[in-house]
Amino acid sequence: MGRPGVHEVQLDLFRDYASNVALYPEFQAYFRKYEPPLLAVWGRNDPFFLPAGAEAYKRDIRAAEIRFFDTGHFALETHAVEIGRTMRDFLDRVRYLSGKAHGSPSKLKIEE
Repeated sequence: MGRPGVHEVQLDLFRDYASNVALYPEFQAYFRKYEPPLLAVWGRNDPFFLPAGAEAYKRDIRAAEIRFFDTGHFALETHAVEIGRTMRDFLDRVRYLSGKAHGSPSKLKIEE
Protein backbone atom coordinates (compact mmCIF):
# COMPACT_ATOMS: atom_id res chain seq x y z
CA MET A 1 0.00 0.00 0.00
CA GLY A 2 2.99 2.29 0.35
CA ARG A 3 3.79 2.31 -3.37
CA PRO A 4 2.75 5.31 -5.48
CA GLY A 5 -0.72 4.99 -7.01
CA VAL A 6 -1.81 1.95 -5.00
CA HIS A 7 -4.44 3.83 -3.01
CA GLU A 8 -6.11 5.02 -6.22
CA VAL A 9 -6.16 1.50 -7.66
CA GLN A 10 -7.68 0.14 -4.46
CA LEU A 11 -10.38 2.83 -4.50
CA ASP A 12 -11.22 2.01 -8.13
CA LEU A 13 -11.55 -1.68 -7.25
CA PHE A 14 -13.73 -0.87 -4.26
CA ARG A 15 -16.04 1.37 -6.31
CA ASP A 16 -16.41 -1.31 -9.00
CA TYR A 17 -16.95 -4.24 -6.63
CA ALA A 18 -20.75 -4.32 -7.13
CA SER A 19 -20.37 -5.03 -10.86
CA ASN A 20 -17.94 -7.83 -9.98
CA VAL A 21 -20.43 -9.43 -7.58
CA ALA A 22 -23.17 -9.21 -10.23
CA LEU A 23 -21.02 -11.43 -12.47
CA TYR A 24 -20.56 -14.20 -9.87
CA PRO A 25 -23.26 -16.46 -11.38
CA GLU A 26 -21.47 -16.33 -14.74
CA PHE A 27 -18.11 -17.12 -13.14
CA GLN A 28 -19.65 -19.99 -11.19
CA ALA A 29 -21.33 -21.45 -14.29
CA TYR A 30 -18.02 -21.36 -16.15
CA PHE A 31 -16.24 -23.02 -13.22
CA ARG A 32 -18.86 -25.79 -13.04
CA LYS A 33 -18.79 -26.41 -16.79
CA TYR A 34 -15.02 -26.43 -17.35
CA GLU A 35 -13.55 -27.05 -13.88
CA PRO A 36 -10.27 -25.30 -14.71
CA PRO A 37 -7.30 -25.94 -12.45
CA LEU A 38 -7.55 -23.45 -9.60
CA LEU A 39 -5.22 -22.54 -6.78
CA ALA A 40 -6.50 -20.03 -4.24
CA VAL A 41 -3.92 -18.68 -1.80
CA TRP A 42 -5.54 -16.97 1.13
CA GLY A 43 -4.60 -15.16 4.29
CA ARG A 44 -6.13 -17.16 7.13
CA ASN A 45 -6.59 -13.92 9.11
CA ASP A 46 -7.93 -11.76 6.29
CA PRO A 47 -10.68 -9.59 7.83
CA PHE A 48 -12.26 -8.86 4.42
CA PHE A 49 -12.14 -12.16 2.55
CA LEU A 50 -12.83 -14.87 5.09
CA PRO A 51 -11.62 -18.48 4.71
CA ALA A 52 -15.14 -19.57 3.78
CA GLY A 53 -14.82 -17.46 0.64
CA ALA A 54 -11.83 -19.52 -0.46
CA GLU A 55 -13.50 -22.81 0.39
CA ALA A 56 -16.52 -21.79 -1.72
CA TYR A 57 -14.49 -22.42 -4.88
CA LYS A 58 -14.71 -26.14 -4.11
CA ARG A 59 -18.46 -26.05 -4.70
CA ASP A 60 -17.86 -25.36 -8.38
CA ILE A 61 -14.38 -26.81 -8.92
CA ARG A 62 -14.09 -30.08 -7.02
CA ALA A 63 -10.30 -30.30 -7.47
CA ALA A 64 -9.66 -26.67 -6.44
CA GLU A 65 -6.64 -26.31 -4.20
CA ILE A 66 -7.07 -23.91 -1.33
CA ARG A 67 -3.95 -22.92 0.63
CA PHE A 68 -4.14 -20.80 3.73
CA PHE A 69 -1.19 -18.83 5.04
CA ASP A 70 -0.84 -17.40 8.53
CA THR A 71 -1.29 -13.82 7.41
CA GLY A 72 -3.95 -11.23 6.68
CA HIS A 73 -5.28 -9.45 3.61
CA PHE A 74 -1.91 -8.59 2.04
CA ALA A 75 -0.57 -12.13 1.97
CA LEU A 76 1.98 -11.51 -0.77
CA GLU A 77 3.55 -8.70 1.18
CA THR A 78 4.29 -10.99 4.12
CA HIS A 79 4.57 -14.46 2.53
CA ALA A 80 5.79 -13.87 -1.03
CA VAL A 81 8.41 -16.64 -0.98
CA GLU A 82 6.06 -19.30 0.40
CA ILE A 83 3.22 -18.30 -1.91
CA GLY A 84 5.57 -18.17 -4.89
CA ARG A 85 6.75 -21.72 -4.15
CA THR A 86 3.16 -22.90 -3.81
CA MET A 87 2.21 -21.30 -7.14
CA ARG A 88 5.23 -22.75 -8.97
CA ASP A 89 4.51 -26.22 -7.61
CA PHE A 90 0.87 -25.96 -8.66
CA LEU A 91 1.73 -24.70 -12.15
CA ASP A 92 4.36 -27.41 -12.62
CA ARG A 93 1.77 -30.08 -11.78
CA VAL A 94 -0.88 -28.52 -14.03
CA ARG A 95 1.58 -28.17 -16.91
CA TYR A 96 2.68 -31.81 -16.46
CA LEU A 97 -0.91 -33.03 -16.48
CA SER A 98 -2.01 -30.89 -19.42
CA GLY A 99 0.90 -32.30 -21.42
CA LYS A 100 -0.33 -35.82 -20.66
CA ALA A 101 -4.01 -35.05 -21.26
CA HIS A 102 -5.78 -36.18 -24.40
CA GLY A 103 -8.22 -33.63 -25.74
CA SER A 104 -9.28 -30.68 -23.64
CA PRO A 105 -7.17 -29.76 -20.60
CA SER A 106 -10.37 -28.99 -18.68
CA LYS A 107 -11.42 -31.12 -15.74
CA LEU A 108 -7.83 -32.17 -15.03
CA LYS A 109 -7.24 -33.79 -11.71
CA ILE A 110 -4.32 -32.21 -9.90
CA GLU A 111 -1.79 -34.77 -8.67
CA GLU A 112 -0.27 -34.26 -5.23
